[in-house]
Amino acid sequence: MSPGHHHETHKRKRTSLAVSNRCDGRRPCTTCAQIGTDCVYGSETINKSKSDLILDVAIRSENLLQELFTQLAARRSPSQIPAAISPHGVISPSTVSNAYRGEGRPDHISNATLSPFHASTTESILSWPQFAEFGNLIKERGFSVFRLESMRVPLAPRHSTVQPYMPKQEVESTVRSFERGINFWYPTMARARTEELTAHILSGTFEETTSSCLSLLMMALGCSCQLVGSFAHRETSNASDVDSQRQGRLMGELYFDSAFKKIYLAQAGFTADAVQCLFFTGPLQAWSFINAAATKCRLLLSYDVPDQSPQQLECLRRIFWSCYILESDFLAELAGLPQTGIAEIESSIPLPGDYCTQESEKDQEQSSLYFLACISMRRLLNRVHDLLYARDAGVGFDNHQFPSVVSELAYQLDEWKDLLPLSFQFSVNLDPTRTEEGAFLRQRYLTCKSVIYRPYLTWALSNGDAVERCPPIVYEGSKLCLEACWMHAQNLRSLPHTIMVDTWICSLSMASVILITLAASRVRVLRRLMSSTVVDIGPHLNDLLAQWAHIPGGGTSPSVMESISLIENASTLLKITWNESGLEE
Repeated sequence: MSPGHHHETHKRKRTSLAVSNRCDGRRPCTTCAQIGTDCVYGSETINKSKSDLILDVAIRSENLLQELFTQLAARRSPSQIPAAISPHGVISPSTVSNAYRGEGRPDHISNATLSPFHASTTESILSWPQFAEFGNLIKERGFSVFRLESMRVPLAPRHSTVQPYMPKQEVESTVRSFERGINFWYPTMARARTEELTAHILSGTFEETTSSCLSLLMMALGCSCQLVGSFAHRETSNASDVDSQRQGRLMGELYFDSAFKKIYLAQAGFTADAVQCLFFTGPLQAWSFINAAATKCRLLLSYDVPDQSPQQLECLRRIFWSCYILESDFLAELAGLPQTGIAEIESSIPLPGDYCTQESEKDQEQSSLYFLACISMRRLLNRVHDLLYARDAGVGFDNHQFPSVVSELAYQLDEWKDLLPLSFQFSVNLDPTRTEEGAFLRQRYLTCKSVIYRPYLTWALSNGDAVERCPPIVYEGSKLCLEACWMHAQNLRSLPHTIMVDTWICSLSMASVILITLAASRVRVLRRLMSSTVVDIGPHLNDLLAQWAHIPGGGTSPSVMESISLIENASTLLKITWNESGLEE
């Protein structure tokens, strides 16, 4: 099944209906079926917009994956381990996780889901047999992300009744930071609503309403974006910067405390504002509120709500997709988390449509394109995790089946990259990108590439130095995996999006990178693929992660701190391994 064949077979045309994102590209499309209109998707040719090109890739990928899944289902057989591989050194689902339990689940290829207890988390990598000899790699209590986070000290409540206050100019500046930060990356709040909430803040009257809660959350997030930006855009801080950061942190905490006292209104309510409140608490309180927002959002999208405007419906759909991205990010590293079920229906939810979230028309276009790019990448990442590493059904440990799957997924990944708008395009190296958003998407690309090619590396590691007797593709695939890992680590920078939302995910992802590098360094043949600069990865990662972990000023994540400790230990072992191998060779 060649890429060229797919490209020609699955070319699609769009109509004006599809360009407006009212048609989701299915045959018939969901929207047309709901309103009882004949779907004219594909019946006439028009010029494609930038967002349409990205959507085109997502829809074409659905068809390719459906064909791929059908082929796999037809020929799937129990995994066979080549005789050349020692059973004691095999990296497989049974050796990477002790958590596999319960009944299997049916496959739902129409939705980009993550399998429970998939074998691609950092904890799974830590269970590889290659690390058995490193008894001091982690602390005696082990590395359980859930156990560490469940022991986290709750936020201490403030008993002050003083409402936070800012002059008009500072309020407007804070709202702009919110708009350019959170509402750019996850464009869920309409510009008109932002203006209403700004007026609410300036009035200084905060009733017991979801509007008051939402306006206070907007200010809390705006202060957080300003604080993160002061760290992200400066290599060093002077005394005035430190004072400004301290003041910004204090104001953010005051606004968040005031909002948090009203969050019960959002938990009890069933409106778009209520869901928005829960979602905006998510970046500050993570999974529990993202879970609540996703569940309530799914409920509201399942029924016709009286008096709900098209703008409110679009708001809910955008919150849905934002929750989908964030929940999938959590599940990628903590596979046993209870799922909200939004991934099981994501193929039936239309992608983002017309919705003004930014004051500038240019920023509006860039935000919409960035959001689409992030959605399509997260869906592809879910496909990769599920097809290769799903419990029981993943083919990543079956050397007879995974090469064709890897080839197809790699093709789709590069197609996604090639169709990014100019401002988000990047080179696959260490060169600077045009925009911060492009730099963030490059990190996503490199993460996806390393996970796609990881089955070749596990095949090589299972063979040890005997990998030279394996097919040449094993060596090449391992090289691609390792290169993606190193570039992912070397390109890590203090991007606002990364610090504000993804510090936890990033810490675990980078722990995976250093562990994979350490495992490969123990194999002479794979070590030839490496540069001596790999020993500098650990200090680089720790410097950044340690700084990010302390930006909030308190209540640091125990699993982030444990990841930093793990990276430091693995980095020390990597240096020792590298020096010893240098003497041997």
